Amino acid sequence: LAAHTGMRVGTAVDTSALANDATYRAAVGAEFDTVTPENVMKWEVVEPEQGRFDFTQADTLVAFARAHKQKVRGHTLVWHSQLPAWLTSRSWTAAELRPVLREHILTEVGHFRGRIWAWDVVNEAFNEDGSLRDTIWLQVLGPSYIADAFRWAHQADPKAILFYNDFNIEGVNPKSDAVFALLTQLRRQGVPVQAVGAQGHLDTQFPIPTGIVQNLRRFADAGMDSAITEADVRSVLPVDATESAAQSAGYSAMLQGCLLVRRCLSFTVWGFTDKYQWVPGVFAGEGSAALWDENFRPKPAY
Repeated sequence: LAAHTGMRVGTAVDTSALANDATYRAAVGAEFDTVTPENVMKWEVVEPEQGRFDFTQADTLVAFARAHKQKVRGHTLVWHSQLPAWLTSRSWTAAELRPVLREHILTEVGHFRGRIWAWDVVNEAFNEDGSLRDTIWLQVLGPSYIADAFRWAHQADPKAILFYNDFNIEGVNPKSDAVFALLTQLRRQGVPVQAVGAQGHLDTQFPIPTGIVQNLRRFADAGMDSAITEADVRSVLPVDATESAAQSAGYSAMLQGCLLVRRCLSFTVWGFTDKYQWVPGVFAGEGSAALWDENFRPKPAY
């Protein structure tokens, strides 16, 4: 239905399920234009020891995508979470940590050069009030780590689309305002930030974000592409008919927002079946966040 718009539809992929569940594997191959690794391109997986890189699982997903004529969204190069112990368990000076970050980005992006359509270069660097999140990167390197990360990623693969990615920036609010201000400033300085990713983790307990079209359009007007990168809509369990309708409305609002902004490149769900979904492990008592249930049956939202 969206083919004429050029907008691609994608999913995050659990590579263990991809290897071991034939129903899951068939659905990933048949239903989606793009795939995003849920975990296997994150730092703790690809560089578990300093200087020792392991791309085995990520290579498997990239090969699957190529076989199914799908594009790959690389996720994620710079984040404060899922870092290996060797990185977080010691103190660093800026002179020590900067080359570590540079080497990681150049090695990972370089390994996949020409095979990754878009990268989430920097992930979740802002707080809800629009201030920069107090991470190891900000503490040791200062705010310049963001610009450096984009420059290094672009150096390693000049053709990949480079995203800044975050949650709660779907609509217009202090956080999305701060992201917009930083990205436009960086672009004026020649930093190769090409797109913004609004994750889209919604909850039926709360109102659907307003101003999604207005928000994505201001990035487009400033010369940037956009995407919904991690869409899901969770509920308190058990789910009733009202929450099911609210879930459909949440997915629909995000999808329409992307469809109505010409430069919104893709709409990605963060897992498509409740059988393999991150929500219950993080939000106690909540779940049913995906488009399909645990038995791969499509919900009204689908």
